[in-house]
Amino acid sequence: MLEEHYPFVAQPLPYEYDALLPVLDEETLHFHHDRHYQTYVDKLNATLADYPQLQQMSLTELLTSEDNILASLPEEARKSIHNNGGGVYNHQLYFDSMRSPAGQEPCGVLEEALVRDFGSVRQWKEQMSQAATGVFGSGWAWLVSDQDGTLMVLTTANQDVPDLKLYTSIFPIDVWEHAYYLQYQNRRPDYVEGWHKLIHWKKAGRRYEQVLCRLERAAGEAEKLQNDSRTTEANDR
Repeated sequence: MLEEHYPFVAQPLPYEYDALLPVLDEETLHFHHDRHYQTYVDKLNATLADYPQLQQMSLTELLTSEDNILASLPEEARKSIHNNGGGVYNHQLYFDSMRSPAGQEPCGVLEEALVRDFGSVRQWKEQMSQAATGVFGSGWAWLVSDQDGTLMVLTTANQDVPDLKLYTSIFPIDVWEHAYYLQYQNRRPDYVEGWHKLIHWKKAGRRYEQVLCRLERAAGEAEKLQNDSRTTEANDR
């Protein structure tokens, strides 16, 4: 989805509607995925239909572009792309970051990074839970990595996304009421506690490994440039 372009298509759930029981029930997932997420996709496509110059841009490009093409759009169109594009991005990552509550735990380099940056996995969980329950109104809490591989917890309001030029999203939790209200009513902390059992840690680990791979490539390219510069200087003597 992130690198696809107009017309965008809602991605199916990567599991059955009853796969997240007892944390999230079928009614909640049908309502959340089939209606809310689909509506964001439909509204984004409806906006882009009037702007062929944007139809080859990926979702990531639409959400990060400072191009004059976007800047020249009417305010209503820019707002629609921001809100509905963000809704598509956020929901796709949210649904794709969960799995059956099968007792998964973080492992490997991601677990090491959680311990390094938060003190322990338990302390990360406490900080993530506090962020999610503390969002005022509608929004999201995120585990993200910065460009240096440091993990941190962020929150965003409404359908805002983290700054995709600065951060790589590892996974989010949706704390809009439509994500949990049918099942939990106003008990957001209970939903957040249950959500921790659904985290697809293997996918999260792969996303973080991609961050580290980019860092390694960048370091290798920098070293090569430095070595080439030294060779040139030596040849010029």
